[in-house]
Amino acid sequence: MGESAGEFVSLDVADGVGVIRLDRPKLNAISFQVQAELREAAAEATERDDVRAVVVYGGDKVFAAGNDVNEMAELSYAHMLKLGASVQSAVTAVARIPKPVVAAINGYALGGGCELALAADVRFAAEDAQLGQPEVLLGIIPGAGGTQRLGRLIGPSKAKELIYTGRFVKADEALAIGLVDRVLPKERVYDEAVAWAGQFKGAAALALRAAKEAVDRGLEVDLDTGLEIERAGFAALFATEDRSTGMRSFVEQGPGKATFEGR
Repeated sequence: MGESAGEFVSLDVADGVGVIRLDRPKLNAISFQVQAELREAAAEATERDDVRAVVVYGGDKVFAAGNDVNEMAELSYAHMLKLGASVQSAVTAVARIPKPVVAAINGYALGGGCELALAADVRFAAEDAQLGQPEVLLGIIPGAGGTQRLGRLIGPSKAKELIYTGRFVKADEALAIGLVDRVLPKERVYDEAVAWAGQFKGAAALALRAAKEAVDRGLEVDLDTGLEIERAGFAALFATEDRSTGMRSFVEQGPGKATFEGR
């Protein structure tokens, strides 16, 4: 157990679950400082063996209403050319956590907040949640992965429609188009996300890591290359203790009885 905290982003660990919490009043606007703290929290969640799965949470009122527009309003092209990598890398750091990651979404997940939610493996949303990529309404486009991850998740035509219009998507539509995976009463979103993450406490961590990498990397390449990524990951797991434990347990006790050490 333990907690690591920046000014606006903290990592709290209990029972195998690491909760990355955004807390920047009033709407969790993602500033450059928040981006730096997200990178740090994601790196710590990646490195810590006592973190088996991760919840990304913005509190019970708002997930994150976007990047900090006030901070960006006066920046020039030259400035953003230097800072653009920071905008993307914070979200990418969360996406690359080699463990199951769930976003617990209450209230707004807009712009950079939606992009942060897209970095999770699955998304649980409150019944009153709203998601969207409204950047075009500010004369820009999503800059933290929205043009890439949204299309991969819900398909290019629906992603284009949402990005072109900048409209807010309510929870029921988000569920229907695959933008979120579960819609819950707002008071249950966080607990259900923690429970989902908690199921991996005794899971085969190296197998989960390989599965996530195979799916994510496979989406970026042709089928034959993806199958080769899968083959290599599959074979590599035969060098782990967990594979021996899991197969022995299956033979002796049937499926679902093994407890894994993550080795």
